[in-house]
Amino acid sequence: MYFPDFVDIGADEYLLVAFIVSLVGICIHYVINVLPLGNLKTNLLEQATTQEPVSIIICARNEDDNLTEFLPKILTQNYPEFEVIVVDDCSYDNTENVIDEFAKIFPNLKKASIKEDDYYKHGKKYAMLIGIKATKYNNLLLTDADCFPANDNWLQSMSAGFVNKKEIVLGYGAYKKEDGFLNKLIRFDTFLIATNYLSAAIKGKPYMGVGRNLAYKKDLFYKEKGFAKHYHITSGDDDLFVNQACNAENTNISVSHDAITYSLAKKTFSDWKRQKQRHLTTAPHYNSASKTKIMLGYGFQYAFHILLIPLLFFKTTLVVAAAGLIFKICLQFVIFNKAAKKLNEMDLWKLAFVYEFILLIVYPIFHISKMFHKPNKWKS
Repeated sequence: MYFPDFVDIGADEYLLVAFIVSLVGICIHYVINVLPLGNLKTNLLEQATTQEPVSIIICARNEDDNLTEFLPKILTQNYPEFEVIVVDDCSYDNTENVIDEFAKIFPNLKKASIKEDDYYKHGKKYAMLIGIKATKYNNLLLTDADCFPANDNWLQSMSAGFVNKKEIVLGYGAYKKEDGFLNKLIRFDTFLIATNYLSAAIKGKPYMGVGRNLAYKKDLFYKEKGFAKHYHITSGDDDLFVNQACNAENTNISVSHDAITYSLAKKTFSDWKRQKQRHLTTAPHYNSASKTKIMLGYGFQYAFHILLIPLLFFKTTLVVAAAGLIFKICLQFVIFNKAAKKLNEMDLWKLAFVYEFILLIVYPIFHISKMFHKPNKWKS
């Protein structure tokens, strides 16, 4: 019987095998963690037929300009009964006056105030807790002061997710489309994260949500003892709570274009880096299954691109490596196009490979700088 002579196998062949394994891993990652959103039939999502009262919570610190511009879009939602709780968290600008003036016009607007304490420093979780305690309805919808809904049906679309035993509704918090490459990169990063956590929820394996557009039951919040398990962590009022409280039975999503919120993306790389530093402090505190899923996805991506470079210089592997790259790009075109349609991000999918490659370069920068980042305040 003939056996191949493994002595003749060179480094290029070993690299090629590892490259193919990484490519297969990426394909599986796309199919499992992105395609479910793209294939979702939104008309088949469970939606409530009754419109229960809702409490919208917005935590604001020095947000007078954003509240002036965006709060009316929240207060004029097309919904029969809702209240808006704005938590003025130690603002020293005109935030309090803005809230008071709007309250004269909109009787469903309520203010909760937190005063500065020299002896007790707090993060956004404390402000959120104050806001939740001020609500009178069980269905809570969270957003940020710098966010605005896609239209006046946002509240209706998000609250419709509270059906049967659903206690958490995950929405998409996007960034407004503006000129410039950085805007597209930030929006693609946000889009990519959303495709993963929304697809996971569709498969019955939810693991996170974002506070720019998130709803849950007040009963669930108290049953889970709120933020007690991670109150010592400055960030994570949204994703860490969802990570601990979500399961296949109690989590729903709302991804209609009406259900999207938008905010303004950072204008400089430095500002974006500081924002990402805060967000990245929460991921290590996810449960083991969530962390493994995230690490595998990025691991296959890094392996693919690192191995691709030397393989393109070997004559024996050039064709296969190039074919693998083309296959990956084509697969992205198909799958990301579907997901982009669902989240109304149609200008992003065509250059998905470019954006993804750049994110693989800048993410290590974020992680390294995170080690020197000392968060001492919250900011959306």
